[in-house]
Amino acid sequence: MGRSWRSTAASIQAIWAIMLVLGVLLISTRTTVEGRKARILESLEYSAISCRGHSASITDYGGVGDGKASNTKAFQNAVNDLSQYGSHGGALLIVPAGKWLTGSFNLTSHFTLFLHKDAVLLASQDINEWPVIDPLPSYGRGRDAVGGRYISFIFGTNLTDVVITGDNGTIDGQGALWWQLFHKKKLKYTRPYLIEILHSDNIQISNLTLMNSPAWTVHPVYSRSPDGNKNVSKCSNIIVQGLTILAPVTSPNTDGINPDSCTGTRIQDCYIVSGDDCVAVKSGWDEYGIAYGMPTKQLVIRRLTCISPYSATIALGSEMSGGIQDVRAEDIVAINTESGVRIKTGVGRGGYVKDIYVRGMSLHTMKWAFWITGNYGNHPDTHYDPKAVPAIQNINYMNVVAENVSMAARLEGISGDPFTGICISNATIGLAKKAKKVPWTCTDIEGKTSGVTPPPCGLLPDQGPEKIGMCNFPPESLPIDAVELKKCSYTATKHI
Repeated sequence: MGRSWRSTAASIQAIWAIMLVLGVLLISTRTTVEGRKARILESLEYSAISCRGHSASITDYGGVGDGKASNTKAFQNAVNDLSQYGSHGGALLIVPAGKWLTGSFNLTSHFTLFLHKDAVLLASQDINEWPVIDPLPSYGRGRDAVGGRYISFIFGTNLTDVVITGDNGTIDGQGALWWQLFHKKKLKYTRPYLIEILHSDNIQISNLTLMNSPAWTVHPVYSRSPDGNKNVSKCSNIIVQGLTILAPVTSPNTDGINPDSCTGTRIQDCYIVSGDDCVAVKSGWDEYGIAYGMPTKQLVIRRLTCISPYSATIALGSEMSGGIQDVRAEDIVAINTESGVRIKTGVGRGGYVKDIYVRGMSLHTMKWAFWITGNYGNHPDTHYDPKAVPAIQNINYMNVVAENVSMAARLEGISGDPFTGICISNATIGLAKKAKKVPWTCTDIEGKTSGVTPPPCGLLPDQGPEKIGMCNFPPESLPIDAVELKKCSYTATKHI
C-alpha cells in the first residue's frame, strides 16, 4: 500500500509538472501571438538629400492635432530636443494626420520635417506669436513698412542639411488676416513669409501643398557656399521641387518661390497659382543691395506651371541690385498670366541681369509674351543713386508658342543705358481677337530674332530662317543638377 500510494503521488506530481510546462508554453505562445496582433507596422518612404538616424512625432512633445490647441511650444520643444542628434545622423520630425495650429517656429541643422498626406499645419492668427526681427540688410527696410518684419512661419538661419517635405501634406498660412491689415494700411511691420531660410546650404523643400501665405511663400535668401564665404562661387544646393502653391489671384504679394541672393538653386515640377509672380528672382534693393553685393546665379527652373493674371510667370527683379546671372528656364507653362519671363528694373537699381536662357515656353491667354521694363520705380527711400543704372545683357528666348495674347512684346530699356544682346528665335505668338494693333513696342534695346511671328520691331532685326537656332542655351549642366536625392524610409510600430 505504501509503495502504491507513493507511486500514485509521484505520478500525480509528474502530471502536474507536465501540465505546468504545457501551461507556460501555452501562455508564452499566446503572449507572442497576441503581441504580434497588438502591434501594427507603420512605414513611409520619401526622397531627400539626407536620411536620418533618429525619428520622433510631434505628439511625443504634447502636440494636439485638433485645429484649436496651440502647438507652438510643442514644435519649439521638438526642434530644440532633436537638435542634439545633429552629429548622430540627424533627426526626422513627423507631423501625423490632423490639423496642427502653431505660431512661428525655427528649424535646426541636420533635420527633416515630414508632413503626413492628411496633416495640415495652420499658422496662428495671434500676432503675438509672430516675433519681429530686423529687416534684411540687402533691403534696408521691410517691404510693407519702414523698420522690421514679422518672422516667417517656418524660419531658419545659418543652417545646413535641412529638409521640409512630406506626402503632399499642407502648410496653410491663413493669410487673409494679413492681407486685410495690408489693404487697410494697419501694418506696423512687414508681413511674414511662409518659409524663409537664411545664410544656409543644402536645403530641400518638396512634395507639399503650400497655401495662403501672408506674403511671399518660399524665400531662400543669402544661401552660402559650404565654407560660409558669400563671395565664393560654390553650389549651395537649394532644391525646391514638387510643390503645389496656392493663393487667391487677388491676394497681395503672394509670390510663389523667390530665390534671393542665392547660388546654386534648382526649382522644378511645381504648380503655382499666385496673386503675384509665380517665381521672382531677387538680389537686393537699390543702394542696400548694391552695398551687400550678393548676386543670385546658377539658377535652374524647369517644368513650372503658373497661373497669375496680374503678374509674371518668372520675374527677374525688380529688386536685383546685387545682380542676377546664369538663369536657365525650360519647359514652362503659363495659363491666364500677365507675362512670360519678365525683367523689371529701373534707375537707382544698379546691378545687372545677364546670361539668361529660356527654352520651351507654352503660353495661354497672356497680356504680353515678352516684357522687359527699365522704368520700374518703388524705391526703399530717397537715398538711392540716380546714376546707378542696371546692365541688362545676353537675354535668350527660344522655342516659344503662345496663344490668345494681347501683345507680343513690350521691351523698354533706359535712355542712355540700352538693354543689349536680346535674342528671340523660333517663337510663334498667336494674337487675341482684341489684340493691340501694334504687337511690338521697343525702345532703348538691341538684339536680333529669327523665326518669330508676328514680325518683331526694327530694333530686333530678323536674321533669316537659317539662323533659327542662334539663341543660346548652355549645353553643360550646372553643379546643382548633379545633386541627387536619396531614398529614405521610416518604420515604426504602433499599439492598436
